Amino acid sequence: MQRRDLIVGGLAAGAGLAGCSPASQEAAPAASKQRASFRWTMYTTWPRNFPGLGSGAARLAETINAMSEGRLQVEVFGAGERVPAMEVFDAVSRGSAQMGHGAAYYWKGKSPAMPFFTALPFGMTADEMTAWLHWGGGMALWRELYRDFNLVPFDAGNTSAQMGGWFNKRINAVEDLDGLRMRIPGLGGDVMARLGVATVNIPGGELYQALSTGAIDAAEWVGPYNDLAFGFQKIAQYYYYPGWQEPGATLEAIVNKDAWDALPEDLQAVVDTACKAASHTMRAEINARNAEALRELREEHDVEILRFPDAVLDALHAKAGEVVEALAERDPFARKVWDAYRPFLQSIAESTRLNDSAQLGRRRLGT
Repeated sequence: MQRRDLIVGGLAAGAGLAGCSPASQEAAPAASKQRASFRWTMYTTWPRNFPGLGSGAARLAETINAMSEGRLQVEVFGAGERVPAMEVFDAVSRGSAQMGHGAAYYWKGKSPAMPFFTALPFGMTADEMTAWLHWGGGMALWRELYRDFNLVPFDAGNTSAQMGGWFNKRINAVEDLDGLRMRIPGLGGDVMARLGVATVNIPGGELYQALSTGAIDAAEWVGPYNDLAFGFQKIAQYYYYPGWQEPGATLEAIVNKDAWDALPEDLQAVVDTACKAASHTMRAEINARNAEALRELREEHDVEILRFPDAVLDALHAKAGEVVEALAERDPFARKVWDAYRPFLQSIAESTRLNDSAQLGRRRLGT
């Protein structure tokens, strides 16, 4: 072999070895991950395509599918189709599904701090809650809490202010609550319990039967749009406001942490952005449809829409304070969240009072 051939052969061999260098070996899997496609399953706590809530979850999946150009495909299953509504959290935590959609306060049995990330009685409005989560440190606390459950949470919806619920009798005084059987989840249920109400947390799809058969005497669901869809106006006459228990209920998307870590950064950004869009769109839809549904309930179904008496609201407010403080006393993480939530609420409440509340109190345009 000629010397020239040895040199050329050596250079070629060197190039081959360079191609297998550690840096190249690391780059290859990274590039492969960028090109990979993923198929996810989403379980929801809502009936399939239920107005506002179920349709919001479906819209979230459609947005992810479109934004990812098909690289991340999400298939949605409603409550009961694969797992019962109240098992969504566990299913996503263990990886039976990669994604879920529901509300954090459904899982308060997992941690007393969970309800803070949906709604507190007499707490933040939808706008205030969004501000706290994304600009006040709330999201960091939420993700810290869910880390132990192998989950990554996202703000993926909001019902805005809810109604106070459907009752089969008038509530004229605090004493009228004593002995009632009512579906009301989260801390609102704990508040009602302190006033003698027997509370239960029944999935939405089971509420109509429970109320119509007398298994419960009252039910709090969402607001006019969603309540009309369930037909509560057929089985309960009295519809109360305000929704003191959920002044702006945040809904969540939860993602299995292992599935999240497997995504390349651009698809993680797609999921994050799609959740923010879903939250915005759901609020817009529910607010628009609530106005139409409220008119229909009043004018076409003769529903009596009543305000809770001041004495009842005062009693609920007092008990709400007791419930939240007791929660913080018995659980260190709940205390940590409350110590972050409370000063933010106090600060932003003043801004809300000076701007939104004062303006709404004087608004006459179109009324």
